[in-house]
Amino acid sequence: MFSTCARCQASLEVAKFLALAAPEQGTNLALALCQYFNYSSSCEKSYGPLVMGPILTQVVSFADVGGYDGQSICSNFLGLCPAPTTTTLNLTGWFAKPKPNPLPPPKQPSSQLLKVLHLSDLHIDPRARHLHVMRTAQRQTAPAPSDTSRSCATICDAPYSLITSVLEAIPPLTGTESTGLDFTLFTGDMLAHDPDNQQSRAFTEYSQVVLYDLFKRMLGPGPTYATLGNHETCLPNLASPLSLGGALGQQFSWYNFSHQFLFYALPHPLGYTTTLQRYGSKRDGFRRLPSSFRVLTMQHTLVKRADGLRVISLDTNLWYRSNYFNYINSSEPDVSGILRFLTDELQDAEDAGDRVWIIGHVISGWDGYNSLPHPTNLYVRSLDVKFILRGADVPSVDRFSPHVIANIFWGHTHEDQLSIFYANNGTNMSAETAQAVSWTGPSVTPLNNLNSGFRVYEVDSATFEVIEAYTWKSYVNDYPALDSQTQFGPTFEFEYSTREAYGGNITWGATDPLNATWWHLVTEQMEADPTLMQTFNSYQGKGSILTQPCTGECIPARICYIRSGSSSIAKQNCVSGYGSVQY
Repeated sequence: MFSTCARCQASLEVAKFLALAAPEQGTNLALALCQYFNYSSSCEKSYGPLVMGPILTQVVSFADVGGYDGQSICSNFLGLCPAPTTTTLNLTGWFAKPKPNPLPPPKQPSSQLLKVLHLSDLHIDPRARHLHVMRTAQRQTAPAPSDTSRSCATICDAPYSLITSVLEAIPPLTGTESTGLDFTLFTGDMLAHDPDNQQSRAFTEYSQVVLYDLFKRMLGPGPTYATLGNHETCLPNLASPLSLGGALGQQFSWYNFSHQFLFYALPHPLGYTTTLQRYGSKRDGFRRLPSSFRVLTMQHTLVKRADGLRVISLDTNLWYRSNYFNYINSSEPDVSGILRFLTDELQDAEDAGDRVWIIGHVISGWDGYNSLPHPTNLYVRSLDVKFILRGADVPSVDRFSPHVIANIFWGHTHEDQLSIFYANNGTNMSAETAQAVSWTGPSVTPLNNLNSGFRVYEVDSATFEVIEAYTWKSYVNDYPALDSQTQFGPTFEFEYSTREAYGGNITWGATDPLNATWWHLVTEQMEADPTLMQTFNSYQGKGSILTQPCTGECIPARICYIRSGSSSIAKQNCVSGYGSVQY
């Protein structure tokens, strides 16, 4: 008697045979299976020839459906298999050099602060007519509009009025009207959560043009460093690795290079200063990139600033669990080359004595839901690892922290979160072993059941450590009152100071950074005083009236998530089910 897992993988083997023998029939099979299992209320709109049918045909053609790939597919999408275990990494030769011993002397603080804006998950909906988001009816279906625009009844993302309001509010609220921001981080997701059959490449590009133009006009002269979200493609969530070969390996190159990266070449507000160093093969249009870029397969980029900071942008769609292409050779931790690129750039920064910020969209850890275990396990071990180098076991080492990596920034969850990275892959979590921290920026879109928000960091100009972080929010439940007039838009108000909110009982210098050590001490305070977790819980939802309390089992679970830098650590150590405040 086959188990449900074995049956699922056997079915995928049949699908693979058909996809290889008659690929033109792959979509028909996807439609038939969708209808048989009642997997969607509209199979043609979800799995037809213009949506996911051809994608699924490719995946079953290339994937090892009888092995690890198939088990992963049956586990993550159908719930018919147990999650496959994370295999042991062999990192022999992964690092070019051992960690310096002793470490180079740390950068000395300058006492001069940079103001850095963090925007994430705008999810602009250009077709929405109203701000009205009915918070108590998020799961209803919006009525069909009588014209080409649509009424934002229940499920809309951010209309123009919300996007322009947040960009207009930032300079006066952050005190940068006359000085401007030093630079901006945008951690991805421009497009709305529209059904697949309502999207197109042209609409994707249009939305990107609109948003980058608004950035240019409204955020001042400071540069903007962007990363790619899972809603930057059409269809969303998809990014194919070049290892597929030929046209299939480049089928999404339009989004990650030909179109989106050209915006970096705008002379205002995006300007850079150093010389381009090629990484990977040349593509058409490569010469039009600004002179500070190092690029791998047009998906991962590095900008080297003149002040000693390097910003590495990773296309984390290549470890996102909802990207079907990630289930081809999924037992391999770096099919796309994303982590080879990262490790090489960190080594180059170490050799030059520079500091690094890493930006990406899909988080590497927290509750372990969003990212796949193999690539994020290698990611964490590339930063913070007991690794094998040229056959020699080097225990309890953090390879590139704290002397190279200053901070890490994500988006994607729409919530105010963070994760700590520890030495030795988190086997001993303490203030002494805490090495790096990742900040997950709050979203501008209120979807789902959230308020809208943004954050500004005060950053030491020499160490590039975060000294303070301020978050603002806008109450979405006030928006219906704005629909009958055009004079006033949504307003944003100050929500909290990170240092004041969490550091009251921690002995810490007034100018000491809010680094991984500080955050670990915060988690210890949460263990001692559960009310501090209630504060964190409220801020996680940006003060939404629909955020439920975090009590009982939720408290240690959330603390565990904060201490989990990778998906595999979270799944190994933490109780699941408490990661989000969106219900």
